[in-house]
Amino acid sequence: MSLRRNGISAATYRRITMLALVALIFIIITGGAVRLTGSGLGCSDWPTCEENQFVPDVEYHAMVEFVNRAITGVVSLAVALAVLGALLRRPRRRDLIVLAFGLVAGVAGQVILGGLVVWYHLSPWLVIAHFLLSMVLVANAVVLHHRAGRPEESEEFGARTPGTAAARTARNLTRLLVVLAVLAIVSGTLLTGAGPHGGDADVERLQFDIPSLARLHGGAMVLCAAVALGLWVGAERGSFRRRRQGHRPAPHATAARLVVLVIGGQAAVGYLQYFTGVPVLLVGIHIAGAAALWTVVLRLHLAVHEVRAR
Repeated sequence: MSLRRNGISAATYRRITMLALVALIFIIITGGAVRLTGSGLGCSDWPTCEENQFVPDVEYHAMVEFVNRAITGVVSLAVALAVLGALLRRPRRRDLIVLAFGLVAGVAGQVILGGLVVWYHLSPWLVIAHFLLSMVLVANAVVLHHRAGRPEESEEFGARTPGTAAARTARNLTRLLVVLAVLAIVSGTLLTGAGPHGGDADVERLQFDIPSLARLHGGAMVLCAAVALGLWVGAERGSFRRRRQGHRPAPHATAARLVVLVIGGQAAVGYLQYFTGVPVLLVGIHIAGAAALWTVVLRLHLAVHEVRAR
């Protein structure tokens, strides 16, 4: 009762939102593991594993799929804590409550899509929708965590640095980077849908030309790298000038550097898997890298667009 009356601190709530973000990224990785191990139909029914059988028999593929379903419960708990924390946080903020309930809506959609994926025997279009909705949920969680760390007087989006030419250029470049990241993620998902790892040996695959899709995906990543490098160089130059004037470095310099590093890692893994026959381990690393890339790109975008005016 005292907890409800006194509430929780802003710092505690931000830790809760980080837990939700980590859980949402983790289930993307475990979902990829289900597909890569060929366990997508290890449980052929939903919400039970088999007809009239909730817990699977001790069989490899069934257990892999069932464990992934169980992790959904952990994600749901993390999201429920984010909602409860938003309601108990003091001072209470409407923007955080709205974002937290957005996670609830997304998880509910994921549960429904997960059932459809099983019922329609791992239709690649449904699997793609399942993955892309996961990325939307990650975006929601990234924004929630970022907003939870913002000052109390800045509940609404929009407190920004003065509109200098450099600031406007950085904002426009981060918008472009987000668009390119979306293109890279969608084309990569289509490429996976046409590739050999469908979750089951008998699952249909998308009838796309894989080399053409790979070129589209690679081109999007090259453009992402070019834009991220531009942002990083600009941030470092700005930081140098700010240090000479006795100010702190540009607030998005670290975020830009991290984006460049993640893109470099993703590019290396992507080209390596393409030229080595798409081995399972590298595909799994690439899936985790896609979630990491999306997260750091969004964090850079928020860092550039929501810097407080001095």
